[in-house]
Amino acid sequence: MHNPLHQRRAGVLLHITSLPGARENGEFGVNAFRFVDFLAEAGITVWQVLPLGPTLLDGSPYQSPSSFAGNPDLICLDLLARWGWVDAGVVESAQLSREAVLAQAARDFCKRGSEAERNDFKAFNEANVAWLEPYAFFRALKKAHAGAPWWDWEVGLRDREAAAMDHARGALADDIATERFTQFVFDRQWHQLRTYANERGVHLFGDLPIFVAEDSAEVWANRSYFDLDAEGHPRHVAGVPPDYFSETGQRWGNPLYDWEAIAADNFRWWAERLKRQFDLYDIVRIDHFRGFEAFWRIEASCKTAIDGVWVKAPGKALFDRLRAEMGELPIVAEDLGIITAEVDALRRGAGMPGMKILQFAFGGDASNPYLPHNHELDSVVYTGTHDNDTTLGWFGALDANTRRQLGEYLGKSSEDMPWPLIRAAFASVARLAVVPMQDLLGLDGEHRMNMPGKRGGTNWRWRFTWEQLEEGLAQRVKGMVYLYGRRP
Repeated sequence: MHNPLHQRRAGVLLHITSLPGARENGEFGVNAFRFVDFLAEAGITVWQVLPLGPTLLDGSPYQSPSSFAGNPDLICLDLLARWGWVDAGVVESAQLSREAVLAQAARDFCKRGSEAERNDFKAFNEANVAWLEPYAFFRALKKAHAGAPWWDWEVGLRDREAAAMDHARGALADDIATERFTQFVFDRQWHQLRTYANERGVHLFGDLPIFVAEDSAEVWANRSYFDLDAEGHPRHVAGVPPDYFSETGQRWGNPLYDWEAIAADNFRWWAERLKRQFDLYDIVRIDHFRGFEAFWRIEASCKTAIDGVWVKAPGKALFDRLRAEMGELPIVAEDLGIITAEVDALRRGAGMPGMKILQFAFGGDASNPYLPHNHELDSVVYTGTHDNDTTLGWFGALDANTRRQLGEYLGKSSEDMPWPLIRAAFASVARLAVVPMQDLLGLDGEHRMNMPGKRGGTNWRWRFTWEQLEEGLAQRVKGMVYLYGRRP
């Protein structure tokens, strides 16, 4: 597998939902292709996105009902009409939801799709049957139960008893078929965008959460892989202890893995999960990498993450197995937070670069590992991530001493923030430098993507507009890309 991380590059972080557009969130339409054109013009060769899976009510891409499926909200309905799979009037109807338009297209596909397109659909189903069938069935059952979580379904379906499953499969055949078709559309549109980007020298950089949501197809279909009680509820949940982001830690609530059961199955489920990721992306970031060395286990009854314990995980055995089957993988390890020597050894042994966040670099002494002079070749440097404030918002909140240190370190730049920090990222020895789109646009903290530990509000809802791109921005970025040798 080609590894783009072996060359010095520059990237931009922007989730698909943050793209401009007329609908409720960004999608795989004309604005996504236009954004690729902007990146190519600016000399940027990596586009990093957040996880693309379906989301729950809070919109977080890190809490998904599937770690394999794609989010239908990202599908461009206009492309369906352009392909001829549904009438433009159906797409434009204010009376029809996105779900209704996709259901109509699914019903009509057998007569509106070409023979080649129908063959593509068949091939997609066959290639992805291991995750697609349980996911489509899960989604149909969720709809039939008015969205209730799977552990509240009747016992036969909750526990996947053969007779109950066979009966429901027949009764819900149309809804299951619609879910399969929806995933085919997602996959087709994403791969068209990926091909367009790759042809212009832009690699797509995805994000894989280490854990999955409790109310997900994976937990329902593979209960033995998770730390659950007899009724399917987690005995313990995931999170992190108190840290930079939260005084009470972060209680994510995801069920924890039964690593003993997963290892006994030769890590098959994780191998399938990674293969799916590399079908979608050129590079993958694994969120919360330190959880592969040891994870923070919280009693499910605890309301915060303060009272937890570290429990060892078989990370080395897992990554040895994955490399034996798949070879070298272009994976970035999210190694932020409490990182021990054991976690660092696991990352290095697996051949994965870690992350360096410049917003974490100042306020201490010269030994701070996030300061540019301490960076390593095999790392990815960011001004900030989706969990940080924008650089302008961060800078505005700095105390006088930290701001003084920042100015002295960066050489009292004549450029306005955030450009001195962007320049520091591009100048770093780290092979890949990634800048959130908010920083390229010079936006303040009102444009933050996520506030960790807080749900709802404006989290995950930020979008930019084309009018925010100042004239000459692409050329300004391109100049820095070439100045700092980040154009392969």
